[in-house]
Amino acid sequence: MTEMVYGAAPVRDVEPVLPKWWRTIDKMSMSFILILFTIGILLGLAASPPLAAKNGFEPFHYVTRQAVFGGAALMAMLLTSMMTPVLVRRLAVVGFALAFVALALLPVFGTDFGKGAVRWYSLGFAAVQPSEFLKPGFVVAAAWMLAANQEINGPPGRLWSFGLCLTIVLMLALQPDFGQACLVLFGWGVMYFVAGAPMLLLVGIALLVVLAGTVAYSNSEHFARRIDGFLTADVDPNTQLGYATNAIREGGFVGVGVGEGQVKWSLPDAHTDFIIAVAAEEYGLVLVLAIITLYAGIVLSSLLRLMRERDPFIRLAGTGLACMFGVQAMINMGVAVRLLPAKGMTLPFVSYGGSSLIATGIAVGMLLSFTRTRPQGEIGDILRSRVR
Repeated sequence: MTEMVYGAAPVRDVEPVLPKWWRTIDKMSMSFILILFTIGILLGLAASPPLAAKNGFEPFHYVTRQAVFGGAALMAMLLTSMMTPVLVRRLAVVGFALAFVALALLPVFGTDFGKGAVRWYSLGFAAVQPSEFLKPGFVVAAAWMLAANQEINGPPGRLWSFGLCLTIVLMLALQPDFGQACLVLFGWGVMYFVAGAPMLLLVGIALLVVLAGTVAYSNSEHFARRIDGFLTADVDPNTQLGYATNAIREGGFVGVGVGEGQVKWSLPDAHTDFIIAVAAEEYGLVLVLAIITLYAGIVLSSLLRLMRERDPFIRLAGTGLACMFGVQAMINMGVAVRLLPAKGMTLPFVSYGGSSLIATGIAVGMLLSFTRTRPQGEIGDILRSRVR
């Protein structure tokens, strides 16, 4: 009788959280992520003992820390993937605001650990890199602005997001951290393109990037040194790039054997930025191709799911997160084989690092939340109805 007078009663979702999460999650992407983490632990066992011995630690000191940070990252990923997109957006915006303030205060309270770039806060037992946590928060915040711009009488979200992007890029370039600055700009550019940006505007932004790179080359010794090292025809065999290039060459197709690699004794960043060189030397091209396939599978699976999404915010945020994840992996591996200048960027879920592991876990958890199957018509249904 109540339904007859007041209309249909609302249908309550009584399905338990965990079964619903398991039924709707992108299982292939999650499986690939777990495999990448396992590969990271395996490579850490090979790459980190020389550094641990050099610093006076137990042989598997860094592997143990990677397992702890990785466990926290996977837990953050699973918890975030269980959240609704609305809750993810709210928490991401708050997290972005905190990371933005932390990034702004780096020149005052940050440290460079002798690497020439002030990117970290030293906590004694660990170091925190705010830019790692800023990236996923920025993607979600920018996607929210871009989606709001598409609403009738909506705010100028495109202009707001572009201004915010330029501010972050400038702050990162001043550290200097040109790699993260390029990654943030790329993530915004992908979302802006998906949101319907005119090609002429994107070409103009690309020209501005080239101009900014020219100015940075002329005024930043750090930037110029890396570009010159990339463009030179001969690689100094005593540099990190030289060691990595030689290790990849020595590995061949099947590698020199587990534990038989030598590059880990020469590379100070063998367990972080150049972990792919250790993989190539000891396990050969076979493992490298497997790693590339895993990253490609995560990105493509996510994008295929997002193509069916009707909510513009979810579509934009998910696309930005997926593309940024894939491009970071591509940059890391591209540096090792001299396709790109040195960037100081980790390989997601494989390289050692507390901030990068946990931040990547949060970012991928957001992506898994956005790509969960929801009871909705596909966007193709809307387009077909409009054609009729």
